[in-house]
Parts: sequence; structure tokens; C-alpha cells
Amino acid sequence: MDLMPYVDNLRRELAVAAEAGGPDARALAERLTGVLEAAARLTLLEVLSAAADEITSELAPGSVEVRLRGGDPAFVVTPPPRPSPEGAVGGPETAPPAGPPIAEEGSTARMTLRLPEHLKLRVEEAAGRQGISVNAWLVRAVSAALEPGAGPRAADPTQQAQSGRSYTGWVR
Repeated sequence: MDLMPYVDNLRRELAVAAEAGGPDARALAERLTGVLEAAARLTLLEVLSAAADEITSELAPGSVEVRLRGGDPAFVVTPPPRPSPEGAVGGPETAPPAGPPIAEEGSTARMTLRLPEHLKLRVEEAAGRQGISVNAWLVRAVSAALEPGAGPRAADPTQQAQSGRSYTGWVR
């Protein structure tokens, strides 16, 4: 998605507004447009990102991501998996079951998560295997970890040592 038409439109609107202020206002507006261009692009990216988060919360377990490609935003849409009819033989491989339902508590919040590189790669691989975005995968993982009665967590070494086995996945 090219943001330049929107930034150019903002620049034109600023020039029109400056015309009413006379030559000094016009000169100031011309000097400000270069600085405002970067701020306008950043603000537009933040708006697109917030919109993608809002859409993702409504689309879960599907997702929408905004990625920068060559300085321009691009949308990556991961549709929710379609359930296959019961008893279908030889059909396409079914998508993994959806994780626990995401609580509808209104708006989403943004946070920064710092992971060791090896763990980040494993999270990306797990999300890719399930055909969902990393964000959707992390939301599911956090939701599952916070569910009452979710059982022992894989990160609990004492539980793993007792059984000698560990299982991961989603259950409905």
C-alpha cells in the first residue's frame, strides 16, 4: 500500500490552509512539510497497525498483520481455518483446532515482548505449522496458560520430570 497519496494530500491541505495566513504562513508551511511527512507516515502506519489488531481480534483464530516492505505497508491476511466435513476421506489436511476462545474484553493492547533468538524462531515455526500469525499464536498460548484448570504448563520442569513425557496442542 502506497502511503504517498495520503501524505501528498495532507501536504496540499496544509498549503491551502497556509494560503489564508499570507506569505509568512505559506513559507512556514513549506518548511514544515518535509518534517511533517515523516510524522504523517509514522502516524498512518500506527493507524493501520491498530486497525489490523482490531480486525484480528474479531477474526480470531484468523489474523491480519501489517508488514513493512520497502518502506510501504503490506497486509498479510491469515483466514480462520475452515472445518472439514465429518467423515471426509481423502480431503485436504485439516487445520489444527483453534485455541481457547479469546475473551471479548473490548480493545486490544500493544506490548513489546523480548525473546531469545532461538525461542523466537521456535515460536515462528509453531505459528507457521498452524497457519496463523505469530501474534495469534502468542495470544492463544497466553490464553491457554491463563485458563483455569489448564493443567501443568510445559515450562514447569517438575511436572515433566514426574511423567517423563510432555504433550502440546489444543483441546476443546
